[in-house]
Amino acid sequence: MSFQAAGREAGIFALVNAFFDRMGSDERFQTIWQMHPDDNAVSRDKLARFLCGWLGGPKLYNEKYGAIGIPRVHAHLDIETPERDQWLTCMAETIAEQPFAAEFKSYLMQQLFVPAEAVRRRVAARKETVE
Repeated sequence: MSFQAAGREAGIFALVNAFFDRMGSDERFQTIWQMHPDDNAVSRDKLARFLCGWLGGPKLYNEKYGAIGIPRVHAHLDIETPERDQWLTCMAETIAEQPFAAEFKSYLMQQLFVPAEAVRRRVAARKETVE
């Protein structure tokens, strides 16, 4: 099970905190970093809780924040291919440093591409409708 491979809640929260720390300290990720509020504690909490449920663990996001639609909750942001790729690169570098099995690291990145691309497509579709 993916939730267990990620270290359960503790492993996922550690991953998310390392991800946000990297995003905030590496200028390559400043575009996506600036999309988050200055106090990103809620953003960290939401991502970690989402990943817990998404990886087959407890539905912690739903318990605290309600139902989630990844593209919908990001619709207010201008996320195109460069922003998607920044997010994926930041996450890949963070995952590489986690104590996960190599196969799981690869699998996780393949799986994370799906919602990241869905967000990018939703923004592109919204722009096409406006133009």
